[in-house]
Formats: sequence, C-alpha cells, structure tokens
Amino acid sequence: MRLSELPRALVLALQPAVLLTATGLVAALGGVGLVQSARAGALFSAADVPQERFVLVSAPIGDGTKGQLNIYEQLNGKRPCFAMSGSQPAKVEPMLATFDFTGICNRFIDANGYSLRIGDNDLATSYRLSVIRKDNDNLLMALPTKAGAGPEMVVARTQGPGTGFTQLVFEPGWELKRRAFGRRQLGHVYIYRAIAPAEPIAAVEASAPPSVPVASKQ
Repeated sequence: MRLSELPRALVLALQPAVLLTATGLVAALGGVGLVQSARAGALFSAADVPQERFVLVSAPIGDGTKGQLNIYEQLNGKRPCFAMSGSQPAKVEPMLATFDFTGICNRFIDANGYSLRIGDNDLATSYRLSVIRKDNDNLLMALPTKAGAGPEMVVARTQGPGTGFTQLVFEPGWELKRRAFGRRQLGHVYIYRAIAPAEPIAAVEASAPPSVPVASKQ
C-alpha cells in the first residue's frame, strides 16, 4: 500500500515519529559533521591491500623547509617505482617521476588520493593529514579541521631528521587500506586504524629525560 493511500489521520500520526527518529540520529552522532562521516563510511568500505607495495613519503615542498605526504604504489614489476636506502630516516628516490608510470605505479599526493579513516568512520571531511617537522623528526599528523571532530593524532614518523624524500613509518595500529564501493576498489587509499589511539598526542611531545632523585643531605 502506498503512503498516499493511507488515511490522512494515520499519515499525520506517523510523521512526528519519523522526524523524531532523524533528530535522534543527529543527536546520537554528535552533529552534522559526524553524520557526514557516518554516511561516507556506510557508502564506502575499506579493503585490504598488500602493504609491501606501498611507501609513505615525506616529500619536500619548495626549499625543503616544509613537507607533504606522498604515497607511492608499485602495481607490477615492469619498472621500479621507487628505491630506498639507509634508515632512520630511510631516503626514498621517487623513480616514477622519471618515466610514464601509467599502469606501473600509482601516486597519491593530496586529499584527492588519500584520507583518514578510523573503523567505519570516513573522516575525509573532518581531518587533514599534514607533515610537521618537530625537533629531530618529521611527523605525519592527523589534524581536525572542525570543532569537536576529535583529537590530534600522530600517524607516522620518519624516525630521524631529513628535508628530502624520506620514508614515513607508521605508528603501531596504523595501516593502508583502499576505498571500495561494493566489490569495486577505487583509486583512493585510506590511512586507516581500527580504533582511535588511546593517547593520540603523547608522542608529539619531546620525551623529557628521566628525573634523577637527589639524595638529601643528612
């Protein structure tokens, strides 16, 4: 039976219940921003990817005083897309910049190609991913772009100073996944964690040297 065929009194009786349900959903999710995240999370899923095919890179901007996140993916073995050497930090040579890498490599260089996801929540509209140089490290930070979106989170670090192309190593619990629509995998990757870290910004602060107890004079 169509809604138009129902008695008018019954239709009017049903409408408040429908509106109340929608309002309650917004309240439960904490606002429009989280509703949008929930909708995106419901629309897209996160598919597993072979982690060894990818490298996260702190790529220099301009004179190297600032950096940005690049992600390179090796699709097949026709030609190497990148090379790495050293450690803490590992240097990355973006070899894909020297040839037409169509069908051989993928390169994700901005928010069109990657975004943050925690569990079922797609946080593309409420978080941005930024490389921040701090002390003797380069940190990949997830930074909220809306009030109430959540805390800052350390996602990865180069594990040492460097201003060139350097590898970003995930903090425990983080990994890459690919955005999927149904069974179709899309050209967008997630910086993914199953649950939010318990202490999101603790790792940003420089670790203080342990205090040494001073013996009291007798």
